[in-house]
Amino acid sequence: MTLTPRESQLRWGIYALLIAIAVGNMAGRLLAVNAVNRVDLEKHLTSRDQKQAEESLKKKLLSGEISEEEFQKLLADKKQRIARTRQMQRPFLSANDRSRWLAVRALVEQGTFQIDGVLDRTRWDTIDMVQHRGRDGKLHLYSSKPPLLVTLLAGETWLLSKVTGMTLETHPYFLGRMILVTVNIFPLILMFVLVAKLAERFGTTDWGRMFVVASATMGTLLVPFSVVLNNHLVAAVSAAVALYCFVRIWCDDEQRLRYYAFAGIAAAFTAANELPALAFLVMIAFALLLCNRRAWFVGFLPAVAMIVVAFFATNYAAHACLTPPYMHRSSVDPEENWYEYTYTIEGKERESYWLNRQGIDRGEPTKAIYALHVLVGHHGVFSLTPIWLLSVVGLSMWMLKGNVQQRQLALGIAMLSMVCLVFYIGFRPQADRNYGGMTSGFRWMFWFAPLWLTAMIPAADWFGQSRNRQAIALALLVFSTFSASYPTWNPWTHPWLYHWLEYCGWQGF
Repeated sequence: MTLTPRESQLRWGIYALLIAIAVGNMAGRLLAVNAVNRVDLEKHLTSRDQKQAEESLKKKLLSGEISEEEFQKLLADKKQRIARTRQMQRPFLSANDRSRWLAVRALVEQGTFQIDGVLDRTRWDTIDMVQHRGRDGKLHLYSSKPPLLVTLLAGETWLLSKVTGMTLETHPYFLGRMILVTVNIFPLILMFVLVAKLAERFGTTDWGRMFVVASATMGTLLVPFSVVLNNHLVAAVSAAVALYCFVRIWCDDEQRLRYYAFAGIAAAFTAANELPALAFLVMIAFALLLCNRRAWFVGFLPAVAMIVVAFFATNYAAHACLTPPYMHRSSVDPEENWYEYTYTIEGKERESYWLNRQGIDRGEPTKAIYALHVLVGHHGVFSLTPIWLLSVVGLSMWMLKGNVQQRQLALGIAMLSMVCLVFYIGFRPQADRNYGGMTSGFRWMFWFAPLWLTAMIPAADWFGQSRNRQAIALALLVFSTFSASYPTWNPWTHPWLYHWLEYCGWQGF
């Protein structure tokens, strides 16, 4: 089908509108982020303690122990000190993202990956941490997250601190939000644009192309996660870059080295942030090696090696070993089990959360029930975001009726999806069958968004050719957008389906 420049220009205008709306929506959410459940408590405790301090000082003033001038000075000091100690609001909404923020702050402010010195019991706390001996031979606490992303964010934070004079300790809202804009919002704009380009490349109808871009900007669970620091959104964006470069090489015969280099660095960075994405990296590496060996060795391989070296180098800098924290869970050697420990904070001894998991973190006892809820249940990929049903249809259409390249692309996406689902459902121990913990979706599959949006294209075109089919597709988009909008201010909450089941009498975890 030959398209006129005017038709293409109109579609890109609509894409720009959808992206602008999505960006405004995400930015507004981000700027409003606050632990609102703590606001009233903080105000109450601060007011109560300040009144008690004022009454105590008034007694001393009336008894002549202090002068009026001393009274005013002491009262101001006490109120300021109470306000600091009672401060409970924070822009970091979960132990998950706070784990990374603690590591960033420790690196920037103290030059170490050890988070002992910045951990407290109220604002800067987390359960996502491990304990092992540092290079000084003493036990220290560390973030349980792989340190590559943390190190990159620490570099940006250090630069912003030097320019503004602010730190995460003194200005967590301002600095935290600035960093999230650069690490979440801007990269998502890139992903949206790349999805639009892929829709233009493979789509055959205006309605289908616009539906795919609307789904990307409104209908995935990446949108609510744009307000918190997480690895899933970063991985999704890098997967989009790798996929786009792969399509240009594999389908359009693009042989410039930069496409091989970008494909390599993006695919490797996806794997660095999502371990199962190693399959994605291997698949792309094998396919591109078949395309052009010289470009693969000169462009792709060095780019991958750069990320691999950075991943292991930052891990060694943080933990004095090459293996990441989640691989240290020995059941026989206490020194090699970094998740079971006790620690002292502000004079109080505490146990690691992982010694006594609560609620959903105890894990689903049976794999069958876990598979049910992962696919169509309370954390279901298809029940929460039913637009992915169109991706299944699209994959089938390409494999049955597509050209050679489309069949190959569909087969690759389908195989990769099955490998990762089987890994999470069939090969994880009960403790890890927890749906990603307290979260608004099965977050370990979020990085597939650009792949599944691409797979959706032929189905969206077909559904767009009939009013009745359009209505079905739009209904799927409505429910997907509903799930993405349900966690209004905090994505670290259970999905609406989970809460609905509880309302119906299900006992939950």
